[in-house]
Amino acid sequence: MATTNLLKSIEKLEKRSNTLRNKLLRHSASKKFFTKSSLIAYHLRQRSGQILAGAGLIGAILTMPVPPSLSVSSTIPGSTQSQPLGNNLSVRQKLMTGLQKLLPHQPTKLTPESAEKVEKIIFENTGITAKVVLEDQSLNHQLGYIGFEQHLFRFPGDSLARHDEIQEAGIAPGRGAFGFFAKDSGSFTTREYQREKYYCVVQTLYLDTWNRDHRFLKDWYAFRKMIVINPVNGLSVVCDIGDAGPADWTGKQFGGSPETMQYLDLNKGPRKGLVLMLFVDDPDNKIPLGPINN
Repeated sequence: MATTNLLKSIEKLEKRSNTLRNKLLRHSASKKFFTKSSLIAYHLRQRSGQILAGAGLIGAILTMPVPPSLSVSSTIPGSTQSQPLGNNLSVRQKLMTGLQKLLPHQPTKLTPESAEKVEKIIFENTGITAKVVLEDQSLNHQLGYIGFEQHLFRFPGDSLARHDEIQEAGIAPGRGAFGFFAKDSGSFTTREYQREKYYCVVQTLYLDTWNRDHRFLKDWYAFRKMIVINPVNGLSVVCDIGDAGPADWTGKQFGGSPETMQYLDLNKGPRKGLVLMLFVDDPDNKIPLGPINN
């Protein structure tokens, strides 16, 4: 009995709805509005169905057991436990959250107190000994804006066509401030290839003692290993100083090779972003250039 009454009520409502719709559609403006609304509603229903179907598929995948082959061994020395593959993101996450709480969002020279905290965060999460001050040398900024640079000539006779990545970045008209990476094509090895690929630029020309000690400083800074961290996303790269600059009027304190900027996710739009740049204390040259496995 209750079901019969419900069906009758629905039938009455449908008739009333059709009557009102027909009255409204006599007017051209109302007809145009309802036609457009119906199309929107149709597409929304269709799209929601696709979304729900996709969500169901994703839910099914997420609830499936992870095969043992999709786990990686812990990188902690002496540990025999295995960790899910997703834990590889923990380094990036820790760098991002730890540094964001300490760093202002503007170019700055770190205080000794801030420097100690930053160095500790980097070492604990990457194993890299990063230094604000190394062998009495310190940049005018540790936090600054980095800009997208062109490729550099790696040896006499080098050309853009010889570079195998991001050729659209172009190549600088002259060699870097510290000379070629290799003396000729015959001595060009993977080491020099990596040095140019992951080079960075710092403002050595604005150091307080540059005019007085430029010969010593040029040798000290040439191809010096650095760590660059994007605190916005936690991405980090070990690079080497391949050129000097940029000029103050650019509003930037650092520069990065096309590959460095690409990995930091700063190669789009204005191709500029605020990064942390510190020296890498690596006297035995054990730390490779390139992206840090986050």
